[in-house]
Amino acid sequence: MNAKKNALGRGLGALISDAETKPAAVAEIPIEFIQTNPFQPRTEFNEEALVELSESIKQLGIIQPITVRKINENQFQLISGERRLRAAKLAGLDTIPAYVREANDQEMLEMALVENTHRQDLDPIEIAISYQRLIDECSLTQEQLSERVGKNRSTIANFLRLLKLSPEIQAGLRQNKISVGHARALINVQDEETQKMIFHQIVRYDFSVRKVEDIVRELNLDEKNATKSVKHYQRTKELKGIKDKIAQSLSCKVDLKKTAEGSGKITLHFDNEVEFMNLVDLLSKK
Repeated sequence: MNAKKNALGRGLGALISDAETKPAAVAEIPIEFIQTNPFQPRTEFNEEALVELSESIKQLGIIQPITVRKINENQFQLISGERRLRAAKLAGLDTIPAYVREANDQEMLEMALVENTHRQDLDPIEIAISYQRLIDECSLTQEQLSERVGKNRSTIANFLRLLKLSPEIQAGLRQNKISVGHARALINVQDEETQKMIFHQIVRYDFSVRKVEDIVRELNLDEKNATKSVKHYQRTKELKGIKDKIAQSLSCKVDLKKTAEGSGKITLHFDNEVEFMNLVDLLSKK
């Protein structure tokens, strides 16, 4: 029980690893009996790397068995190791060593996604999508996800924020047109069209991350000042309307000052005794 608890603390990837260290779980399974994992998060595999792996398999065999679950007598479903399975097929193997274990659909999905986040060749968007799927489809909080994959919560949050970028910029990140640093700076730009404009400038002029951070900082400062100006204008217009209404009601010149906190003063002007008495009379009636 304690061993299992410790494994969970290291993430589900540790459970897969622990299961694969049990010699009794290994079986030599005909490749034709193995279905691919329907929950596999990856859709693209580097063909050149697969060919290289298949050549290695021809020379050395399968060094690390794949992991499958048994569906029925002659049918298995892949949990992890799709690259090895594909490469084994390319190498012309009829059977492949595999760890056979029990897992339901939920566990299959979670193990596939967790294993996916630990691959070295994933781009940041693939990792972010896997994290988001674990949250959405496995009903995990960011804190639980942090425990599953063995990453800091802040690291996970930073990856998830990349999904807020426009699809074009996400594609640029996956294609290494920009770095993660560039992408994180662009996240702070609220307007999508402005994001794209800066992205195109990065690609065209090879802007450094520091340069982009400066552009975004200056842009946000300008927007903040513009917002303040708009609010000031609206407030001034509103106060003028109130002042004019009072002046019309009392038939005198009015000065009105009001702070953002709500304090202020109203000054009524009169030029002679008659106007003064008229104001007193009007204010007394009101």
